[in-house]
Amino acid sequence: MSNHNEKTNIGISIGDYNGVGLEVVLKTFADNRIFKDFSVIIYASSKVVNYHKKNLGLNDVNFQIINNIDDAKNKDLYVLNCWEEDLTIEFGKITKQAGEYALKSLSAATEHLKLGKLAALVTAPLNKHNIQSDSFKFPGHTEYLQNAFGAKDHLMILCNENIRVGLVTGHIPISEVASKLNKDSIISKAQIFIKSLTQDFGIRKPKIAILGLNPHAGDNGLIGKEEQDIIMPAIESLKNQNHIVYGPFGADGFFGSGAYAKFDGVLAMYHDQGLIPFKTLAFSTGVNFTAGLPIVRTSPDHGTAYDIAGKNLADFDSFKAALYMAIDIFSHRKMNKELTNNPLKSSAIRYEKDN
Repeated sequence: MSNHNEKTNIGISIGDYNGVGLEVVLKTFADNRIFKDFSVIIYASSKVVNYHKKNLGLNDVNFQIINNIDDAKNKDLYVLNCWEEDLTIEFGKITKQAGEYALKSLSAATEHLKLGKLAALVTAPLNKHNIQSDSFKFPGHTEYLQNAFGAKDHLMILCNENIRVGLVTGHIPISEVASKLNKDSIISKAQIFIKSLTQDFGIRKPKIAILGLNPHAGDNGLIGKEEQDIIMPAIESLKNQNHIVYGPFGADGFFGSGAYAKFDGVLAMYHDQGLIPFKTLAFSTGVNFTAGLPIVRTSPDHGTAYDIAGKNLADFDSFKAALYMAIDIFSHRKMNKELTNNPLKSSAIRYEKDN
């Protein structure tokens, strides 16, 4: 774990300011006990943050205004002014301006991640349409950050304390899922998952369940061949690499029977196969974590929620969970690095755990 005298900065990009992003951020920091071990930098402008604070009646949320991240010297809440101009806030509306400034916030935070000024980034929800521009031609945060850090591959993991679900394919039409699946992509995503469970979540020998694609996992080829042709060969290859993997499982029975509780991670073949059961089980506490990047990034497991924006109705549990998970993952990575660089220390800890 990090030294208590060491200052750790957690960055927050505000997403679409016409949504619930800043509401869940400010509600989270109404409790100032949160700043015991780290500082939080909100990438925005003090004018926008104050507007949201006043609208929500959150008078107990205090922050310091800075123009340079190096001015964040204490464990506290800061707003780093990324712009000075006045903006029009229209709760619940999709505007071009809100997309432009969501990108300003994200790009400023990304630059500080690259410079090592931030331990982690927590991203508030953006709108995937109004942020599109010459500088942002991505389906969302995940792909933007993968590109920014030159990562070869990534894995979206939806998680809370009880369940972790990774996705082989993400935001693509259901009609394209089968054609996008191949043995190599399943192996790559599983390897990222296993490495992440080890270095980011502190699980020494992670046990992974891999779901099938078709109903009843293809029923021995009666309802599709993908399991026999693609998924099972991928599982065999992973087993040959000494990974602990099982499957393919039919998704309905797997989640319905509670079998997910026996595994450290579940690898789903497509978005809704993993996310429908996950959100049913963990909606208010779910966190989206991007594995496979050299930096730590989490986000709440919800969108801009325009229908309730500005009404003081947003639940902030998911954002709060994303914040704490970012800190935990940063700590696990740091510890994992220390153990890797110091085999004697690693052996001592292993001996202690095993006895």
